[in-house]
Amino acid sequence: MRNFGATHEGDVSLEGQVVPKRDTFRYLGSMLQRDGDIDEDVSHRIKAGWMKWRQASGIICDKKVPQKLKGKFYRTAIRPAMLYGAECWPTKRRHVQQLSVVEMRMLRWICGHTRMDRVRNDDIRDMLGIAPIEEKLIQHRMRWFGYVQRRPPEAPVHSGIPRDLSLDRSA
Repeated sequence: MRNFGATHEGDVSLEGQVVPKRDTFRYLGSMLQRDGDIDEDVSHRIKAGWMKWRQASGIICDKKVPQKLKGKFYRTAIRPAMLYGAECWPTKRRHVQQLSVVEMRMLRWICGHTRMDRVRNDDIRDMLGIAPIEEKLIQHRMRWFGYVQRRPPEAPVHSGIPRDLSLDRSA
């Protein structure tokens, strides 16, 4: 397992230029933090979701477009932008809560409802045919776990997984 919080002395240089040390940096579309937390990455993914939202506001805010179609568009264009790389996130409850709040704000907007209308979240999800983002996050993680499990035992991806996961429940 990697320890992102470990301190290593020394400078990194590229073509004679010293690369400045940073607490956060972008790598393959994700924001990595020195302490290994994902706060910056979750914020970055939420911003990416809103950027996709703005790009599609002509479709999503059009009252002539059926709500089911808007829901399908949300599922195929906006939600993937928010969940990119989430398979590997060590999520905490607050991260899931942030994503859920943003998702419901978007879904309410799609339906033309505000919180003042007092329409239940489940009703809005049913109107659009959208499962909670927490369920999708779990599905992504389980799919990724399946990929990892199907790799050969000597694959580097197995180095971070305990080898003996016995399920002895007799004790």
